[in-house]
Amino acid sequence: MTDHGPNPHVVDIESATLDNTTFRTTLWTGRHLQLTVMSIPAGGEIGLEVHEDVDQFLRVESGRGRVRMGPAADRLEFDREVADDDAVLVPAGSWHNITNIGDVELKVYSLYGPGEHPHGTVHATKADSDAAEHH
Repeated sequence: MTDHGPNPHVVDIESATLDNTTFRTTLWTGRHLQLTVMSIPAGGEIGLEVHEDVDQFLRVESGRGRVRMGPAADRLEFDREVADDDAVLVPAGSWHNITNIGDVELKVYSLYGPGEHPHGTVHATKADSDAAEHH
């Protein structure tokens, strides 16, 4: 998979999401929007994070997850289970995490506005993602 942004592009998002085997891969990065696909292993998580100036939309294509959000890392008052076809909307400035609570990979795609990751980002694993964020 390649990051096709900022050029015009059409993608079968369901197939791209279900076929993805990486923790995170950017598919399209524009000036104000970014599309990524993610695969979170059973028992894994995206990781607690906050995007101060970025709204985020995530859609579950397959699997089961637990979404927690709140105004601070230690105040995750919003707590919901999500599954196939659910959408999660994360307002800028909200701490959030999604944990895979199922027994198969959790397959999601995410839209960031504006983009959050460098053009062409591929993180094969969460460890790769964590390492990149600490540089």
